Amino acid sequence: MFWSYVQLDDGTQFAYSETGEYGTVRVAVERPVDFGFDHAECFLPAVTCFNVEGFTADYLNFLTEFVRSNAPFIFELAERQKAGSAVSVLAL
Repeated sequence: MFWSYVQLDDGTQFAYSETGEYGTVRVAVERPVDFGFDHAECFLPAVTCFNVEGFTADYLNFLTEFVRSNAPFIFELAERQKAGSAVSVLAL
């Protein structure tokens, strides 16, 4: 499951997963275009992009730096989601 992080002025949206088994967080990036979406994904802390479609190399560099500079906050939010999920499961 992904949670919305931020949307840029050009419509590019960032979403993140909860913290995974090995301390990683998956970040998905989408930007609407005429007939679909440009798309990229990466894992934190490595910030190595994969499944890239439609983004130019320069824009992908921008996205990578954006994710890298926001990584501490994304990690914090991902940990909160993980803790919130555990609390929800226990409350059942």
